[in-house]
Amino acid sequence: MSSRKPLVAGNWKMHLTAAQGVSLVQNIDDFCRELKADVEVVVAPPFTAIHSASTVIDIDRMQLGLAAQNMHWEAEGAFTGEISPTMLTAARVGYVILGHSERREHFFETDEVINKKVKSAISHGISPILCCGESLDIRESGETLAFIEGQIRAGLEDVSAARATGIVIAYEPIWAIGTGKTATPKMAEEVCEHIRNILGDIFGTTIKANTRILYGGSVKAENAALFFAEKNIDGALVGGAALTAGAFNPIIAAAKT
Repeated sequence: MSSRKPLVAGNWKMHLTAAQGVSLVQNIDDFCRELKADVEVVVAPPFTAIHSASTVIDIDRMQLGLAAQNMHWEAEGAFTGEISPTMLTAARVGYVILGHSERREHFFETDEVINKKVKSAISHGISPILCCGESLDIRESGETLAFIEGQIRAGLEDVSAARATGIVIAYEPIWAIGTGKTATPKMAEEVCEHIRNILGDIFGTTIKANTRILYGGSVKAENAALFFAEKNIDGALVGGAALTAGAFNPIIAAAKT
């Protein structure tokens, strides 16, 4: 692990009610207070649970961060069913997951749409967690690095270095999400190092050195430390293992430096 502060983010996806989310947040916070580790921990509830999670985090003065799983790029408008960045900032949301493979695959989000969301998030003071990742076909054809580079460059198009300081990148190979399959630490490190070099080419050495890059894809307590030991992996974006404190807390502990 580098000098960059480790970040462990839990993506709850379409799971947990508001009450269940509050209970989980309280359990995670209790663990973090006992652990006393210099690890940033972020939870990403569904929209219906964000306000409750935000309230308990505020009232109990928790150090946990709050993320949204998606957002529209417009501040307001006739977009039925969508959530705006201004709504998120009002709920004290500091991060937003953008470009997740499930959004790309199931909801047909393009690189152009994701780029609009990235720029909007930054302009509203929300740090994007920009996701990238390849399918099994791309991995097996040897085109992973070129594909990832295309996603990163498209997602960050027209973002200046001055506005890129809070961006987080999450590498999630599609073939390892929810499948039980996991990239080896060496495979993940190769892609994350490539991402860091791309950031350097786009933004320069400071952003290259300071941007946190997460690994996601069936991360669990048994393998988290192996990924965190890699030079260019600064934490994890966790899916299924983020839904219970018993599974999530050991991943936080594994990130302790």
